[in-house]
Amino acid sequence: MKRKAGQDRSITANWRPATLAIRGGTARSEYGETSEALFLTSGYTYDKAADAAARFAGEQEGMTYSRLQNPTVEMLEQRIALLEGAEACRTMATGMAAMTAALLCQLQAGDHLVGGRAAFGSCRWLTDTLLPKFGIATTQVDARDPQAFLDAVRPETKVFFFETPANPTMDIVDLRAVCGIARERGIVSVVDNAFATPALQRPMDFGADVTAYSATKMMDGQGRVLAGAVCGSKDFIDNTLLPFTRNTGPTLSPFNAWVVLKGLETLDLRIQRQSQSAVTVGRFLEGRVPRILHPGLPSHPQHELAMSQMSATGPIFAFEVADRAQAHGLLDALALIDISNNIGDSRSLMTHPASTTHAGVAEDKRIEMGIGEGMLRLNVGLEDPQDLIDDLDQALRQVGL
Repeated sequence: MKRKAGQDRSITANWRPATLAIRGGTARSEYGETSEALFLTSGYTYDKAADAAARFAGEQEGMTYSRLQNPTVEMLEQRIALLEGAEACRTMATGMAAMTAALLCQLQAGDHLVGGRAAFGSCRWLTDTLLPKFGIATTQVDARDPQAFLDAVRPETKVFFFETPANPTMDIVDLRAVCGIARERGIVSVVDNAFATPALQRPMDFGADVTAYSATKMMDGQGRVLAGAVCGSKDFIDNTLLPFTRNTGPTLSPFNAWVVLKGLETLDLRIQRQSQSAVTVGRFLEGRVPRILHPGLPSHPQHELAMSQMSATGPIFAFEVADRAQAHGLLDALALIDISNNIGDSRSLMTHPASTTHAGVAEDKRIEMGIGEGMLRLNVGLEDPQDLIDDLDQALRQVGL
C-alpha cells in the first residue's frame, strides 16, 4: 500500500469492510512504518509565520493544535468514517462526550428533541436533566413504535435521538421508518449505534443523519481505553459539530486513538464470534430464566426487524430473574464471568442495571423504560461458550433456578 492510499477515497471506495478495518485511514510517515504511527504532541511548528496564519485561516492544509487535529487521531476518524459509510467523523474523549456534542452542537433554547425512552442511563440524564437546563424541551417515547415519534413532533422539533438495540432492554427501533419520518420533516436523526457498531449495522444506510458511538465498547473491545465518535455528512461535521468541539475541547488523546485503531483491526472477527456465542448462551438461558430479551432469538418480539437491519445481533442481551436479591445472588455466585458495568469487552461481563448503569435514573422512569429490579445484562466475550454456560448453570442453581 502506498503511503497515502488509506486516505484516498477514490482508492478506499474499492475496498471491502475487512480491508477498511485494517488499512482505511492509514497515512504512513516518511519512515514507511507498517503500523500506524503514534504522534504524542500537543502542538506543531511552522517554517514561516505566514504558514501559521494560513493554516489558522483555513487556507493551508496542515496541523495547528492537537485539540483540533492530530495525525493519529485523524487516521482513526477516517477509518471509522469509511467503516460507517459516512463522509466524515470526529472522535471524542468518551462515548458520552460524543453523545453530548452530537446534540448540543445543533440545539439551542426553544428547540425540542424527541428521544427513545429506553436508553443508557447517562443518555437519559442528558435528555431529561441537562438539555432542559438550557431551555431545550424533550419528549421521551416508546421508540419501538414509529408512530410515537410522529405523534411527538412539534413545529420546534429539531432532533430525534435514540439507540438500537437499546441499553439494556434490547428494544429495536425501525431505522428506516423513524429516520424517514425525521427526514420528511427536516428533523436530524441521531442514532447511538454503540451496541452494534458499523460491523453489524450502518444506520446511515437506512436514512440516519448522524451516528454516535462509545468507541470504548466494541471498537476497542478489550477494556483498555475510553473513546467516542460522531459520524455524519462533511457539512454537519465541519460546520456544525467542529465549531462546538473546537471551543469546548472533548478531545481524544492520540494514545487512545492508536489503541482503538488496533481494536478496529479485529472488530469484525470479534463481534461475529461474540454474536454467535451470545446466541448459544441465550438459548441455554431461555429455558432457565423467567424472561430473556435477546433480539437474536426468535422469541424476541422484534427478532425479524432486528435481523432485517443487522447482520448479527451482537454480544449483549438481558434477562430477568425474580428481584434484586436474586439478581445480586446470581452475580455473587459467578466464578468465571466478571461483575462489571462495561460492555463490548472480549471478556464476559454481567451487571445489574438498576443498581449500576441506570442507578441515577429515577425509579419511575426505570419502570417506564422496562428496567426491573430483577434485570441482568450480559456481555458475552470470547471465552468458550460452554464454559460460560457451565458458569451460569452453577450460579443459577445456587439461586434456585
